[in-house]
Amino acid sequence: MRTRIKEFRAKHNLTQEKLAEIVGVRRETIIFLEQGKYNPSLRLAHNVARALKTNIDEIFIFEN
Repeated sequence: MRTRIKEFRAKHNLTQEKLAEIVGVRRETIIFLEQGKYNPSLRLAHNVARALKTNIDEIFIFEN
């Protein structure tokens, strides 16, 4: 899985810490998401997308 979280965070001037605070997770979770090392729950994916003012499909790219 690839993500565009870092790109969207930059657009909205959000730090990893601030995004983590908004979605209710630890900063390390955001780091792992950005690195593609963690598959989020549907709820977390939705919360991240909402915080970044976009949809899940724009943020998370699932590759076969």
